[in-house]
Amino acid sequence: MSVGDKAKDVVQKAAGHAEEFVGKKTDDEELTHQGQKDQAMGEARKKVEDAKDAVEK
Repeated sequence: MSVGDKAKDVVQKAAGHAEEFVGKKTDDEELTHQGQKDQAMGEARKKVEDAKDAVEK
């Protein structure tokens, strides 16, 4: 996994966490769900990249 891919995953998860937090504080269910979705997508991308790294070794 390249450093750039790791950074993208971390940024997506952090942005998702922030969206979820703001959504909860403002009672915006759509923003809360979008934040949760972004976090899940970031985690899924990380797992895919980890699996690719394991195969390459």
